Order: sequence, then C-alpha cells, then structure tokens
Amino acid sequence: MSNKDLLDNIKKLREITGVGFKDCKVALDENKGDIEKSIEFLRKKGIAKASKKMDRTASDGLVLANENNGEISIIEINSETDFVAKNENFKNFCKELSTINFSVKGDLKKLQDSKMSDGNFVKDNLVSLIAKIGEKITIRRCDFFSNKKGLNFFYIHSATEKNIGKIVSIVTLDGIIKGKNDDIGNKLAMHIAASSPLAIKSDEIDKTIVNKELEIIKAEIINSGKPKDMVEKIAKGKIKKYLDDNSLLNQLWIMDPKKKVSDILRENSLSEEIKILKFVRYKVGEGI
Repeated sequence: MSNKDLLDNIKKLREITGVGFKDCKVALDENKGDIEKSIEFLRKKGIAKASKKMDRTASDGLVLANENNGEISIIEINSETDFVAKNENFKNFCKELSTINFSVKGDLKKLQDSKMSDGNFVKDNLVSLIAKIGEKITIRRCDFFSNKKGLNFFYIHSATEKNIGKIVSIVTLDGIIKGKNDDIGNKLAMHIAASSPLAIKSDEIDKTIVNKELEIIKAEIINSGKPKDMVEKIAKGKIKKYLDDNSLLNQLWIMDPKKKVSDILRENSLSEEIKILKFVRYKVGEGI
C-alpha cells in the first residue's frame, strides 16, 4: 500500500471511529489495510469511541429493483436520513449495487465481495462513502426472482426514479398467460405493497409472531374487564381475524374490498388456476 493510500485509509478510519492517528495506523497495519477489520480491531481493543457512525441507526434510504428477461432482483440500502437518500453520490452507489445484485442473483456475501466500476470492492467503497457523507450506510438485504418457475411482477410505491423508491414488492405467479390475464400480476404486486401480508396462507405465518399477538390479544381482553371464561372464545375470534388480515390469500382485495385475493385469482384464472408461488415486500427501514 502506498503512503497516499495509507494516509487516505487512516483519514477514513479516524472519521468513522473517532480514534487518533497512531492507533488507526496500528489497526490498519495489523489488518493489512482492511478498514472493516480495522474497525473491529479497534472496538475489541476498546479504543473506538462507540464506533461513532457505525453504532447509529440507519433507517432511511432506498429500495431498488432490477429487471431483465423476466428475472428481477431487489435490494435495500439504508442511510440515517432522507437527505442522504437524495444525495447523488449515495444514489449512484445504490444504482451500481442494484446492477451487481442482479448479476450475483441476490447473494449478499457475493455482492459485498464484488468489484465496482472503479476497481474497488463494494465493502471498501461502502466505507469510503460513509466517511465522505458522514452518515452510517448499510446494505441491509437483497433477493432474486428467477424466471424458471412462473412469471414475476413488481411494483414500486413512491418511485423517485425508474425502479427506485421506498417500497418495492415482487410476486411470482403460476398459471398466467401473457397478453391474456397477466395484468393481474401487476395489480397483485400493487396490493402487496399496500397491504403488507406476512405470508401467502395463514398457516404459513411465523408461529412466534402469532403467539405474541395472541398473548397481546388475551391481555387486552382481560384488561377490558371481560369475564375469564370468555377470554379464550373472544381471543379465538380475534386471532382468526389477525391471520386473515395478514395472509395474502385471505386479505380483502384493495380494488374491491367485497372480495378476497383468493376470489380475484379464481376469477382471473383461465386454462390453469393462478397460484402465488412467492412474494417479497421491502419497505425502507421497516423493522429497524
């Protein structure tokens, strides 16, 4: 590593950790210039000041989709503020990551170890961007939908540019005939973005989530003063509604609340029954 590169890395490491010049140089020497490993090294030594930017919460940012030949990739990249999410350097970084994400088929580890157009690794450019912008930035999650089974459809809510926004949903359907009933795919992707289902069917919803909700429901019923012998009966009805509201097939169709999603799929089926094979919905910062 040249003296200039070493000085640049020391500067970046100081800005991220708040640690002095000498300790940063030692950390970089020990870790062969790898900034991420140097941050970890300093934290283990108890030198880094709460890892400064790295310990802050990044709950804003962008979600991006990339489509080619019926295959779709999706990625969420977080920043601390919407101001940075609108920054051109941040957006350009996100766009290139979206392209790389498609090529590595949604593999986060491969993405981070990929090289960008400037010849640097994604993980190194991420650290450089953090140092330049002054906010914590994270590559949170990504996914990939192949075209081997069914047809893929996606929708972006509040799009700021083509294929970039704050909410992205993708759904894979079987039983679709192009040019005849494929419009239902786009509408279903829009429904998913708006209604945020947890699973396709009610029995597929995470049991931990269901049990926690049931615990809350029972506590609310008891606190409302209802007799103890009625708690189970009332809770049973409420948890059924919760499961219906959060399972895609049982949700009320956003474009006609008198019907369920399952009704709409049945009505739009032609020679084959339309089946939902897979879906995903990313909302920026959700759950952080």
